[in-house]
Amino acid sequence: MTHDVKQEEHKLVDQPQQVRSGEELDMDKLREHLRPVLGGLVDQLSVRQFPGGYSNLTYLLTSGEHKWVLRRPPFGSTVKSAHDMGREFRILTALDKVFPYAPKPVHFCDDHDVLGCDFYLMSYIEGIVIRREYPSGLQLSPEQVRQQFFTLFDVLGELHSVDLKAAGLENFGKPEGYVTRQVEGWSKRYLAAVTDDAPDFAPVMDWLKDKMPTESGVVGVIHNDYKLDNVIWSADNPLKMIGVLDWEMTTVGDPLMDLGCTLGYWAQADDPEFFRQYRAMPSDAPGAPTREEIVARFSERTGIPVDNIDFYFCFGLFRLAGIGQQIYYRYANGLTQDERFARLIEKVHSLRKMCELVISRSRL
Repeated sequence: MTHDVKQEEHKLVDQPQQVRSGEELDMDKLREHLRPVLGGLVDQLSVRQFPGGYSNLTYLLTSGEHKWVLRRPPFGSTVKSAHDMGREFRILTALDKVFPYAPKPVHFCDDHDVLGCDFYLMSYIEGIVIRREYPSGLQLSPEQVRQQFFTLFDVLGELHSVDLKAAGLENFGKPEGYVTRQVEGWSKRYLAAVTDDAPDFAPVMDWLKDKMPTESGVVGVIHNDYKLDNVIWSADNPLKMIGVLDWEMTTVGDPLMDLGCTLGYWAQADDPEFFRQYRAMPSDAPGAPTREEIVARFSERTGIPVDNIDFYFCFGLFRLAGIGQQIYYRYANGLTQDERFARLIEKVHSLRKMCELVISRSRL
């Protein structure tokens, strides 16, 4: 192997930082509440905060050699359905029996006298997180890049193959009509967030409605935000996945919708520059598989036929455009001053062009 991680291990692993102003936890109340759970370990309990994220907040709790992650909703949040800690904890509890990559659930608290909100503790998985580019301390050969990305999608297939009954999730979510609800729901959300400079997605919405597949009957656990920066690789062996994070949008539905959403992030080497410039991971690196190769392997390993991937890929692109447009709408209307959002409209236009390209090439 050409990777040489040991001396760079500290740099490659996400490091928590000092808790951001206004997002502090009441440590006295937290220690008191957790004493029956953690025992004397609470006496030396310290807290740091993980950077990034626009949704739920994550903190690292440490006591000696012991570490846990605490997740809570953002301060000031009033939309409970968007930050349902109890639901996340139930998912982790169910997956703990059947999916070894999910963090282990430790404790759930719905007593708002402690932190003013629901929160939960889970195990801390320490390892490498890869984002838009490979970190400078991690050098993989083209063959290793290929192997790593195939592993990424193999684990997604493992999630989709989880026995719902064994996990106790057979009555979770609403799998019937899932595809229809997603297409109609994202169409409504996009239209509700349109700004003067937003692209016209009406032809894309019409195409998605026209090409919508009939119910496949295939139902599985779907992550709904599965991409490279939501998984963790071993610092000892960066080709070995050891964790999958961010389960807040998980449900039960058509696995191909999940695959399509991940492919929406997948900008490969022969894609137009207008799409590749917004890639979320190094999916155009030498050795990275193409979408066609990913889909063929996914179908072979899961046994799920994938003969209409253009629909799912186009939906994945449209969904990303909807997410981006919703955030940009808030910026354009003065609801947030975060300048990072100012150029999101350019990405939305890029996604519109990519949808056009997929539709023009499709044989559906």
